[in-house]
Amino acid sequence: MYEMKIAIDAMGGDNAPESVVKGALKARDEFSDLELILYGDKTAIEQYITDPTRITIVNTTEVIDMNDEPVRAIRRKKDSSLVVAANAVKAKEADALFSCGNTGALLTAGLLLVGRIKGITRPGLLSTLPVVSGQDGAFNLLDSGANADSKPEHLYQYALLGTYYASNVRGIKAPRIGLLNNGSESHKGSKVTQEAYQLLAADENLNFIGNVESKDLMKGVCDVVVADGFTGNAVLKAIEGTALAVMSLLKDTIANAGAKGKLGALLLKDDLKSIKGRMDQAQYGGAVLLGVKAPVVKAHGSSDDLTVYYTLKQIRTMIDEEMVPNFTKYWQVQQAKKVLDSKDAE
Repeated sequence: MYEMKIAIDAMGGDNAPESVVKGALKARDEFSDLELILYGDKTAIEQYITDPTRITIVNTTEVIDMNDEPVRAIRRKKDSSLVVAANAVKAKEADALFSCGNTGALLTAGLLLVGRIKGITRPGLLSTLPVVSGQDGAFNLLDSGANADSKPEHLYQYALLGTYYASNVRGIKAPRIGLLNNGSESHKGSKVTQEAYQLLAADENLNFIGNVESKDLMKGVCDVVVADGFTGNAVLKAIEGTALAVMSLLKDTIANAGAKGKLGALLLKDDLKSIKGRMDQAQYGGAVLLGVKAPVVKAHGSSDDLTVYYTLKQIRTMIDEEMVPNFTKYWQVQQAKKVLDSKDAE
C-alpha cells in the first residue's frame, strides 16, 4: 500500500507541539496509509508519543514565531521546523506541507521552497467556510489573503484552481463560480473585476454564475468565491468575527435571562450544539495555498488537536485524489492551447 507522507511543522502554533502531535496521532490512527513526519524539538515532541508507528521525528534547532518577518525568517532560520519541512517537500521526501504557525512564513516557504506550478503567476490561499442558510454545506473563498493586489488574469487563475479543488477534494460536480463584487450586475465593480468578469464569462469550461455580493455568501449562492487577497481576507475576518460575536451574544442573553433563560437553553441544548457545529470552520480543515507544486496547508494558530486532525484528513484527500498533478497537467494543456491559438491568429 502506498503511504502518503505529510511533513508537519510540529512547532508552529500557539498550542504546539502538544496539539499538533495529538492531532497527528488521531489522523495516523484513523488512516493506515498515512506516514507523518514531525519536524521540531525532538525532546518536546516525544513526550506526547507512546506509539511511534508511522511517525518519524526530525530534530530541528530553530522555530519561526508569529512575530518573525516571513522572508527574512525563511532565509535566515535554515534549521527551523518550517524550513526543514518545506525543503523535505521540495526534495520529494514528503508529499505535502502542514503548519499552524506564521502564515506569511508558510506562504513564503510555499512560493520559494516548494515552488510555483509553471504558468501560475500568483498562487492563492483558499479557505472553506460554512453555509448556514437552510442547508448544510460550505463554500470556498480564493484568494483569502495571499496577495493583496491582483490582476484580472490572477482572478481567472483562482477560478480554475478553485474549480479543481471543489471538484477533486470536495466532490462537487461542475462547481458554481462567483466573482465577489459590490453588486450582481455585470458592469459593477472596479476595472480589475470588470475585466476578470469578461475572462471568466468567456471560458465555457467554467460554471461561472456572475458577480456575487458578500451578504449572500453564507446562503450558498455559489461553491467557489473568487476575490483579490485584500478583499477576500477582509470578508473572511468579518465572517469569523460575526460568528464569534453572535455566539457570544447568545451566551450572554441566556446567562442574563435567569431561570427562564436556563430552562430554554436546556430545552434547546441539542439545537444550540447543532448551530455551533455548523459554524465551526475547523471541520473543513485549513487554508490551502493553491498554485504550488505540492499541497501546502495552514491551520489557525490557535488550532486544537481536532482541528489538526481535520486538516490532515483534508490533506490526505488532496494527495489521494492527485489534485496537484491533475491540475498541473490540465494547466499545461491550457497553456499549449494558448500558444497554438496565438500562432493561428498571426
